[in-house]
Formats: sequence, C-alpha cells, structure tokens
Amino acid sequence: MRDLGDLRECSPDALPEALARLHVETRDAGHATLALSPHLDLATLHALLEGAGFVLRAAPHADALAMRAHVERVHTLPDRVRPGLRILVCGLNPSLYSAETGIPFGRPGNRFWPAARRAGLVDVERDCDAALRAGIGFTDLAKRATRSSAELTADEYRVGVLRVSALVERIAPAAVCFVGLEGYRRAVERRVQPGWLAAGLGQRPAYLMPCTSGLNARIGVEALAAHLACAARAADAVAR
Repeated sequence: MRDLGDLRECSPDALPEALARLHVETRDAGHATLALSPHLDLATLHALLEGAGFVLRAAPHADALAMRAHVERVHTLPDRVRPGLRILVCGLNPSLYSAETGIPFGRPGNRFWPAARRAGLVDVERDCDAALRAGIGFTDLAKRATRSSAELTADEYRVGVLRVSALVERIAPAAVCFVGLEGYRRAVERRVQPGWLAAGLGQRPAYLMPCTSGLNARIGVEALAAHLACAARAADAVAR
C-alpha cells in the first residue's frame, strides 16, 4: 500500500491545503496510508479528509507519535481553503473536468475566472494557489463529481449545506459566495433569489449568485463580475 506522506508536523490551519496538494499530486494513489498528528480528533479527521477528497477506510491507528490513517483517494475536487479567507467560493459540485484538472470552474467556457478577474478578486485566471494567496478559497456543496449537476440528489445538497456550514465555522471566512442557484434552492429555499441570504451561513454573511457555466449564457461576464464584486465589498466591510 502506498505511503502518501508524513503530515505530523503540519499545523491544523495548514492541513486542508496540505491534503489538497496531496490529492492533486497523487492521481493514482488508490488505497494509501497517511501519517498525521496524534492529537487530531476523529470528527476533525473525517471532515479534513472529506474536504480534501479522501475517504477513511478503517479506524485510524494512533499512538503517542502519530495517527496513521488508511485512506482512499476519491475522484473529486479538493477544497482549497485556509483560515482568514476574504471569500469562500462555493460551487454546486465538481464537473468531471474539474476533478481531473484540480481547477474549480475549470471547464472551458465557464465564466467564473474571467468574472473574478474583472471583479478584482484575482489577477491570474485558473490559478488556485494565487487565488488562495489573495484570500479566495473554494469548496462545493456536493463533493461528488458528475457530468451534470442534475445527477445530484436533493439529499446530497442538504448534507452538503451542513458540511459547508461546519467548514465556514472552522475557518471563518469574511464572507461566503454560493455560485449557482439550483443547489441552494433544492437544499434550503426553493424560491430564493440572487443576493444576500438573510440567514447567512456558519455565522458569516453569505451571498447567492447565478451559475457561471457557459450554458447560462443569458447572464454575461459583466453581470457575473458585479455579483462577485458585491460579495467582495461585504467581505471587506467585515474584515475592517
């Protein structure tokens, strides 16, 4: 069985990104082992692994020196997150293309990155590392990669809202921006419209904007950029 590496010295704040990098770098990992800090509790371990695209396949073995986990790599898109984000961008679920490339909204024709650049969120398109340095992180309501979001069930979205809410409470971004109305409507509020969500998420302000897919061509890049800029203004107000 492959040894994915030793992350015992990785701080809790840095673990999500370290695990995400492992996911991107180990496409053929299958079943593997991973060494982590023995001080991680099981609930946190499950959450970190799920967000990074791994499934725990057996109870971890822990001693005074390390927690050794038997994991399986899932074909999905890992969360790219850290504490102190300006905005956590939450898509519906990864496309097969994004899961393969490791780039959120990665399919050619998706307007997220051009809109994000016009809104001043990023300087470089399709570069997750640069986005994360600029305070822009990424996750998805549902982790299962599909050809179309229509393949997902309402239950998957509902479970996803709980997962993302817990993630938000853990990393405390200044604001959350949901990209795509469908998932939020199926999971939470059927008639919700784009704009600020009254309840927020995980005790942070949350904004809902239209899908950036090229299939949603009736909404142009400028309009999508305006939605992202609105979320950014609120995030900056919270940060102040």
